[in-house]
Amino acid sequence: MIVGNGEVGEEQAGIIDAADFVIRFNDCRSYGAGGSRTDAVAVCNTGRPAKAMLGSRDWRTHPGVKSACEIWSVRDPDKFAAMRAPLAVSHPDLDDFCDDYTDAFSAFCAEAGKTHVVIDKSMHEAVDASLSAFAAAPYVVPSSGMIVIAEVLSKFPQAEVMLAGFGHVGWEWHPFAAERQLVQSYIAAGRLRRLGGKMLVSSSYGA
Repeated sequence: MIVGNGEVGEEQAGIIDAADFVIRFNDCRSYGAGGSRTDAVAVCNTGRPAKAMLGSRDWRTHPGVKSACEIWSVRDPDKFAAMRAPLAVSHPDLDDFCDDYTDAFSAFCAEAGKTHVVIDKSMHEAVDASLSAFAAAPYVVPSSGMIVIAEVLSKFPQAEVMLAGFGHVGWEWHPFAAERQLVQSYIAAGRLRRLGGKMLVSSSYGA
């Protein structure tokens, strides 16, 4: 079960908590109304989101974060280091977007007894290639949700994978329209299912 930060109906909480493995994102906004089971928290490990989470006692002590056995960093440090110079030209306002906090998340995991997973840049590049089939408008990076979906489908090809709380709208520099089409293609192929309900999401910078 991959639970985004969009709206999740309270009637879905029990279904989510009954899953074998539940992945939430960043500050676990889905926690509560969207159930409580949390096995992994996927985080944006660069830029403002990373800095905010690591500097927040509330994040470190959040029950979802505390109960997770794994933290997944969705941004390969080498990939984002290579992006810094081009972004300085194309998006100078994103001057801190590639600031890397992967080591700090590793230290947090070591301290908290969690496994730290860093999703390889090859997955990011595979998602870019898949999105190109849907004529994605110019974007900076795929959303962390899309990266995690691709990682799960790649690593666990026999698993039944379900999505909740995904609306595919938010930060202007994620290719949400193309991501929605890509997810629908996975659903049509029987690789994914959506848990029903409203699919509205508010996504901040880098989510």
